[in-house]
Amino acid sequence: MLDFNWQDYQSQLSIFINVVIATILVAIIGLERETRHKPAGLRTNMIIGGATCLFVSLTGPLIDFLEKTQNPELLRIDPIRVLEAIVVGISFIGAGTILKSKEEHKVLNLTTAATLLISGCIGIAVALQQYYLAIGITALLFTINRILNRRTYHK
Repeated sequence: MLDFNWQDYQSQLSIFINVVIATILVAIIGLERETRHKPAGLRTNMIIGGATCLFVSLTGPLIDFLEKTQNPELLRIDPIRVLEAIVVGISFIGAGTILKSKEEHKVLNLTTAATLLISGCIGIAVALQQYYLAIGITALLFTINRILNRRTYHK
């Protein structure tokens, strides 16, 4: 039978709320990409932001679980590896959005790939409860993508 532990419930609810916050913040970025018909739009950014927040948020409970079930002296945990794995995963997805146009000798969708990486960073910031930073980076990224677009420099 499952044991109900109020502290675990609160911890899980807190993680869930953080994932929702991260998802909403990066939805702003994803919506901007979607309205420009870019390959990684609303859903992709939301999933990346939410997933990165969840991965980082679960490192604490994972460490606690492993310390209870394993020999703590044999346990070697480095939470930074989670961040490394997130960066590699997002970079892999971002690389899939980048295209090279043979006709025009241009590389396309670099901004979208970079946006995915920053969406992941926003998720990480929320997971670490750096809410003001996450909101500020969201506003900055929206400004960069919306206002400082290619048309500004290529008229």
